[in-house]
Amino acid sequence: MTRVPIAPHMLRWARERAGLEVEDLLARFKTLPEWEAGEASPTLKQLDAFARAVHVPVGTLFLPEPPDERLPIPDFRTVENRAVARPSPNLLDMLYVCQERQAWYRDFAQVTRQPPRAFVGRADRSMAPDEVAADIRATLGVDLEQRAACRTWKEALRLFIQQADQAGVLVMVSGVVLSNTRRTLNPQEFRGFALSDPLAPLVFINGADTKSAQMFTLAHELAHLWLNATGLSDAGAAPVSGGPAEEVWCNAVAAEVLVPLAALRPALADGESLGDAVPRLTRRFKVSSLVILRRLLDAGWLDRAAFEQAWQQERARLLALSAGAGGGGDFYRTTISRVSRRFTRAVVSSTLEGQTLYRDAFRMLGVAKTSTFNTIGREVGVML
Repeated sequence: MTRVPIAPHMLRWARERAGLEVEDLLARFKTLPEWEAGEASPTLKQLDAFARAVHVPVGTLFLPEPPDERLPIPDFRTVENRAVARPSPNLLDMLYVCQERQAWYRDFAQVTRQPPRAFVGRADRSMAPDEVAADIRATLGVDLEQRAACRTWKEALRLFIQQADQAGVLVMVSGVVLSNTRRTLNPQEFRGFALSDPLAPLVFINGADTKSAQMFTLAHELAHLWLNATGLSDAGAAPVSGGPAEEVWCNAVAAEVLVPLAALRPALADGESLGDAVPRLTRRFKVSSLVILRRLLDAGWLDRAAFEQAWQQERARLLALSAGAGGGGDFYRTTISRVSRRFTRAVVSSTLEGQTLYRDAFRMLGVAKTSTFNTIGREVGVML
């Protein structure tokens, strides 16, 4: 049996890169401690299995030193105003996949002679956030009363995504890498990103986040498209200072898109307690309680001290709730939402016209069967 001499520090790097402890892999690789200590070497078959378990190309493990893995787009994430360190393989793989999809759609848009989206780059940070927010709502046809009539946050999010899709934005929502449910995306690492392009503007939303948080992420990433600014975000509703100026501005735009002060002020009730006002307004605007708290501060209804106390309490409550959140849903709807309805229609149409191979279409859509492909084609109105 042939053993492969792999540097122990490369095995440790690959495991730590995947966010795993030795104990997490012992059931599959019983001699992993010996491999990492340099006391034993894996077989080629074991090395291949290990590489798949830690989501790294097997050839990378033969390098003398770990590669310098950098995010392929600007990183606006911060934790307590400090830049975030090493990206996870899940995040990197999701970024690369979305870049590939965007490149494909850009070519498709050129072939089908689609016009550039006029809203991409229509704003700059010298413009007032409320002015840009009004333009976003008008471009998407956002109707606050229509959103208020939605029965659930999920329904309101679906409406918001549909409006962005119809305006020409590829909105992709997933909580896992491709369709691998064992590779969950962590909202604490990132909440979304925007890949700006006049022909193929793309927004990715971390579907493992709460529905109300996803609403804010979409609004935030749309602001990035209006700036024509590609970037990775961990956007939250907090009115923070000291972070990247672009993120602070995009947060202000997003808050105004979802809860315009002109609509909020008439909805405020004199003498109402904060405990009654917040849940009532979250139901009215279909946003998170954190967004409502931020807008109450913006409107002067809360002072800074009261806001800070309420914010910390509510954030702790939401974190506790998210720990027990579950998944599920309709398979075909989930599959389409992962790649966007607009992208799905384009891929199915191109495949039926013979411009794209079925093999490539299956890979980009994350499906494995012709019957699934055909059902998805019917779902998006391309096939009968």
